[in-house]
Amino acid sequence: MTHAPDGDAARPAWSDPTADPDQRVEALLAQMTFDEKVAQLGGYWADRRDSTEIIAPMQDVFSAGRPPFEEATNDGIGHLTRVFGTTPVAPRDGMAQVEAAQRYLIENTRLGIPAIVHEECLTGFTTLGATVYPAPMAWAATFDPALVREMAGAIGSDMAAVGVHQGLSPVLDVVTDYRWGRVEETLGEDPYVVSTLATAYVRGLQENGVIATLKHFAGHASSRGGRNHAPVAMGERELRDLVLPPFEMAVRVGHAASVMNSYTELDHVPAAADRWLLTELLRGEWGFDGTVVSDYWAVAFLKAKHGVAATVADAGRLALHAGLDVELPDIAAYRQLTEGDPDPDQTMADVETSARRILRQKLDAGLLDADWRPRGPEDVDFDSPRNRAIARRLADESIVLLDNRAGALPLAADTARIAVVGPCADDPRAMMGAYSYPIHVLPRHPQLGLGLDASAIPEALGAVLPDADVVALRGCPLVDPPDVDEIARAAANAAESDLIVAVVGDRAGMFGKGTSGEGSDAPSLDLPGSQGDLVEALLATGRPVVLVVMSGRPYALGAYVDRAAAIVQAFMPGVEGAHALAGVLSGSVNPSGHLPVQIPRTNGALPHTYLAPPLGQDGDRISNLSIAPAFPFGHGLSYTSFAYGELRLDRDAIATDGTVTAETTITNTGSRPGATVVQLYAADPVAQITRPVQQLVGYARVDLAPGETARVAFELHADRFSFTGLARRRIVEPGALLLTAGLSLTDVGDPAELTIEGAVREVDRPVLETPVTIHPTAKD
Repeated sequence: MTHAPDGDAARPAWSDPTADPDQRVEALLAQMTFDEKVAQLGGYWADRRDSTEIIAPMQDVFSAGRPPFEEATNDGIGHLTRVFGTTPVAPRDGMAQVEAAQRYLIENTRLGIPAIVHEECLTGFTTLGATVYPAPMAWAATFDPALVREMAGAIGSDMAAVGVHQGLSPVLDVVTDYRWGRVEETLGEDPYVVSTLATAYVRGLQENGVIATLKHFAGHASSRGGRNHAPVAMGERELRDLVLPPFEMAVRVGHAASVMNSYTELDHVPAAADRWLLTELLRGEWGFDGTVVSDYWAVAFLKAKHGVAATVADAGRLALHAGLDVELPDIAAYRQLTEGDPDPDQTMADVETSARRILRQKLDAGLLDADWRPRGPEDVDFDSPRNRAIARRLADESIVLLDNRAGALPLAADTARIAVVGPCADDPRAMMGAYSYPIHVLPRHPQLGLGLDASAIPEALGAVLPDADVVALRGCPLVDPPDVDEIARAAANAAESDLIVAVVGDRAGMFGKGTSGEGSDAPSLDLPGSQGDLVEALLATGRPVVLVVMSGRPYALGAYVDRAAAIVQAFMPGVEGAHALAGVLSGSVNPSGHLPVQIPRTNGALPHTYLAPPLGQDGDRISNLSIAPAFPFGHGLSYTSFAYGELRLDRDAIATDGTVTAETTITNTGSRPGATVVQLYAADPVAQITRPVQQLVGYARVDLAPGETARVAFELHADRFSFTGLARRRIVEPGALLLTAGLSLTDVGDPAELTIEGAVREVDRPVLETPVTIHPTAKD
């Protein structure tokens, strides 16, 4: 082996941290054999599970025959897969396992190159005892990029402290069908909200030393029928204008260092084999210079599922040439690249290209420095007071008050008896997403419980209303048929209370073991199981019913509008979710969340999101199926009131490369402090292709004291109105636009007209952000 021990003057040039980085990588490549280069393009997962324990699709099938670590790493290895996140391990023990693996690579392989350690981190570090933050749908409801960045920074610092280099987050899939199981993992249905919040997450993770991985590139959430892995039927214009913008912003603005392919196929081309997507677009158009990693076993899927490769070796060559640099979680197809290879020169060139990329990431992480050594075991607190405080703030800001027409909220302090009813009512797991450790791994280790302290809603509500008698009733199972008369008995018991809190929705689980999560797709948007029958029975008691929907997706709630005393939506608010919900219900927390998706009125006429052209919207004499939502995109109420002013533009015309400032005011007209989200929408009534009736182009979360007013100014470059035109090129087109501002898609003021003048302009690298300035101006 050429990696010299400590103090040896014969260290290789590539290990000198003072040398030019590019020269170091080239020097190392020159010393490597073909097999050593290939070894850098894959991972090793020390995992043993049977078919009842899988946490990734077909895990049991593809894991069969995995060689021991020492044999698999004869030539080195690129990644170590989920050392902390596979089976329960304390921080000290996980660090010891990482240290042992890294020392083995340093001391027992010819070149002594350490591995990148990667983990899942969508709702926090996915490991035993780590804080479970709200699910991404809840982040989206905050409309608070700064807080999402702070959360990601906390996650990144925890991971870096124990020797983890890469996190497999965030998810940038734009929702197009609410039935898809992984809606909970997304940031909603608007590409600008997804773009800004995902980019904030990327920045927070990477500025704390952990590589962010953008998932799932591209179109995963647009599968036919909302089914996991189903093909995506979408034209290039819709792909570019709806699906790709979040990835482009995270790459060009957030400088994300890694991208993960989608399992799905776009127009019959699997993403893992799509050179246009992974190389020409991602690297050529956007300038991405990081690594593309495979979703687990996506390379093998090219043969096993997609049928575009006759052999595993063919699958490996297809993926590698497309631009997929690293095969995860194990290296299998890339080990076989030379078998039956019709073009060895091309394969060699592809291997060197990808090896160069991963070696550069290892260099940037310090792994190639002569003095780098793995961290030794130490005690680390993954559920620190800092983490809990961030989780609580996120949960507080994410809860959306949908309806409060009866004024039932906040609950009166003298309420004597409250019945909390529902299959999710007394279960903290219902507040956690499918990629949280308590849901993802711990069901196979029931002796460990949740692995951290978490309260349920009745307990939290009793703590903030100590004089109330709070009782918890299941009412019905989550999905199974209820016992005979179970719903009737629960309703009769609840009728003896002054108020009923009906807690309905989801419990996350993988591959059908929950009602939300990967592979847990919904057959409809009715509440799962008999929960709808339970709500009807509770409403029939005549007692005021506060409906709390704790879910990973929006469900059809139109049947309960004007009948429930209040309706609250919580998108899996995490380990602090019960306290946040209790705070909102009791009034100690003023709700400020806004919807990142619509709430459907009925279960019919799907799929549908707000971003549709005129014929995709609800309207007279178009269809007998109404798709009008119960609550629109951007909606969210408060215990105070807000009034917005007239939208004013600093000019009424700009060139196709010009800039306009759109300004409005927002005033807290109520009696208590509160926050709301000011939203700016654009409409393009006449264009060369059909355009959404309205589309969000800017937003700002604003905190105001009672009587306080703020001016909110949005700076809009003409690129913010660009779209993919007839020639499939992004353009800014001259014509009249209508801008509106308000507090939801439907709660906006009169439009301000903006004219774009000049010739059609093609846009190569569009301005992607809308800067916002908030100026406090007055207080009554």
